Amino acid sequence: MNPDLVTCLKARLDEEADLARRCDGDGCGQWTAQEGTVDFSRGELAGFPPPIALHVALHDPARVLREIEARRRVLARHEFSPAIGDPELPWDNRDDRQYDGEPWPCEDILDLALPYADHPDYPGHL
Repeated sequence: MNPDLVTCLKARLDEEADLARRCDGDGCGQWTAQEGTVDFSRGELAGFPPPIALHVALHDPARVLREIEARRRVLARHEFSPAIGDPELPWDNRDDRQYDGEPWPCEDILDLALPYADHPDYPGHL
């Protein structure tokens, strides 16, 4: 397991969740876009080209928090377990990537981490 990759991924998810919460992500209602205006519970932001307004609305903080929670669940399913001995013995009925012969980090973890490849804390970042 590459603890640096997992540590980096968890830190980025924490940062994004914190930002979404500061944007009232736990109760701000759904963001929508009409033409060049983004409507959210506390007001409107106007003057965007319509595709940018749609892009901003898609980053509704409540949606971002749901995405982060889904990523955390995927990450949790891929954590190493402390199973010792029988390589086929599951630990707490979890998918044990340590013993199933798949390389680590597996493709799922690499895919979860890919959006952060340009972050300075990303392992191997230049």
